Amino acid sequence: MQGIVDFLNGIVWSNALVYLCLGTGIYFSFRTRFLQIRHLKDMVKYLMGGSASNAGVSSFQAFAMSVAGRVGTGNIAGVATAIAMGGPGAIFWMWAIAFLGAGSSFIECALGQVYKEEIDGEYRGGPAYYIEKGLGIKWYAVLFAVATVIAMGFFLPGVQSNSIASSVNNAFGISPTITGIAISALLALIIFGGVKRISKTTEIIVPFMAIGYMLIALTILAFNITKIPAMLALIFKSAFGLKQAFGGILGLAISWGVKRGIYSNEAGQGTGPQAAAAAEVSHPAVQGLVQAFAVYFDTLFVCSATAFMILATGKYNVYNPSGGFIVENLPGVDIGPAYTQAAVDTLIPGFGSAFVAIALFFFAFSTLIAYYYIAETNITYLFKKAGANRKIVINVLRLLLIGSSFYGAIRTASLAWGLGDIGVGIMAWLNVIAILILGNQGIKVLKDWEEQREMGRDIDTFVFDPKKLGLENADYWIKLNNKK
Repeated sequence: MQGIVDFLNGIVWSNALVYLCLGTGIYFSFRTRFLQIRHLKDMVKYLMGGSASNAGVSSFQAFAMSVAGRVGTGNIAGVATAIAMGGPGAIFWMWAIAFLGAGSSFIECALGQVYKEEIDGEYRGGPAYYIEKGLGIKWYAVLFAVATVIAMGFFLPGVQSNSIASSVNNAFGISPTITGIAISALLALIIFGGVKRISKTTEIIVPFMAIGYMLIALTILAFNITKIPAMLALIFKSAFGLKQAFGGILGLAISWGVKRGIYSNEAGQGTGPQAAAAAEVSHPAVQGLVQAFAVYFDTLFVCSATAFMILATGKYNVYNPSGGFIVENLPGVDIGPAYTQAAVDTLIPGFGSAFVAIALFFFAFSTLIAYYYIAETNITYLFKKAGANRKIVINVLRLLLIGSSFYGAIRTASLAWGLGDIGVGIMAWLNVIAILILGNQGIKVLKDWEEQREMGRDIDTFVFDPKKLGLENADYWIKLNNKK
C-alpha cells in the first residue's frame, strides 16, 4: 500500500505541478501589474480594517485562520529539508515563489469572496463554490470538495498530531497517549464552538506563536550579528551558483526552494479562499490583498526565521547528490526539526528540544484547526440541500477528525501523510486550473477596486456590483445590493 501511495504521490507532486504553480504565479504577477509591490501598503492597512458581523469574521480573523493553515510543521522541517537538499540558496527561491505566489493568492481569495454564500447564518466559500458558480461545472466542484474533505478531514490531522506527540515525548518524556488525549480535548473544545470560536482562537494563537518564534530567531541573530552579512551573501551567491561549493546543485536549489515554498505558503492550492470567504468586507479585493500578505507572512517572516537560525549558527548539513555531503556540520543528524533544535541550543544549551516541541505544538495545532474549518466548509458545500441534517454530518466530521488526531498521536503516520499529500495535490491541480480559467474575473475585481480607490473611497465605503463587471451567479453580492 505504501508503495502505491508513494507512486501516486510521485505523479501528483511531479515537477509538472511545481511548474504549473510557478507559471501561474508569474502569469498573475504580470496580469495584476505586480500588485504584490504596488499595493503592499494596502495589504497591511486592510489587515486590521473592518469588523466581524453576525455572519462573517473580521479581515484579521480571516487572515489568522488562513495563516493557521499555512504555518505548520513545514515551516520548521520543510525549511531544513530545503537547505539540506538544495543548499542555502534554496531559501532565496522560497522567497521568490512567495513573491510570485502572492499574485495567485489574490486571485483565488478574491474569487472566494465574489462567489461566497450565506449558509446557516455564516459565510461559506472557496474553490468548490467558485468552480460551480464561476465555471458552471458541478462535477468539477464536487471532485474538489470530496478530495478536500478526505485529505483535511481524515488523513492529514493524524500527521500533525503525530508531530506534536513525538516532539513532546522527545523533549519532556510525556506519553503520546496523554498528548493525544490533550490534543483531542482542546480540539473538541474549539471546533464544536463553530466558525466564530475557530476565528477567535486563531486570532489569539497565530500572533502569539509567530511573534514568539521570531523573537527567538532575532535573539539568535543578535548573538551572531557579525555573521549576518556572510549568511546573506551565502544565500544569494548559492541561489545563482556563484558559490563554488554549491554551484553543482544550482538546479536542486531552485527545485527544492520552489517545492518547499509552494508547499509552505500554499498559494494557488485552494486552502486560503475558504478563510477569505468568511470575512465581512465591503469589496472582494480587500480580502484578496489581505490573503496575498498571508503568503508573505508565512514565507518571508516565519520560514525566514527558521532559515536564519539554522544558517547563522551553521547548524545544518547539505547533501551531495552524488553521495556524501557538501557541508556536514551535524554528523549523524537527520534532516528536519533537529537543525532548528541545534541552532537554539547554541543560545541556551539543552533548550532546543523544548523550544522545537513548543513551536511544533502551536504550529501543528493551529493547522489542525484550519484543517477542520476547510473540511467543514466543503462538507457544507456537499450537503447544502440537506437542511437540518447537515448539522448531523458536520458533527460526524468533527468526531472523525478528533479520532484521526488521537490515532495519529499514538501511531506512526507515514501512510496518512502520503494519502493526505495526494488529496492536497489533487486540490492544487484542480484549483490552479480553475483560477487560470477564471483569472479574468479576478482581474476585473482588482481593476474595479483600484478605480474606486482612485475616487477616494476606502475600506468602509467601497461597493461591489458584480452585474456591472459582468460576473454572473455572485448571488450574495446581488442580494446585498438589492437590500441597499
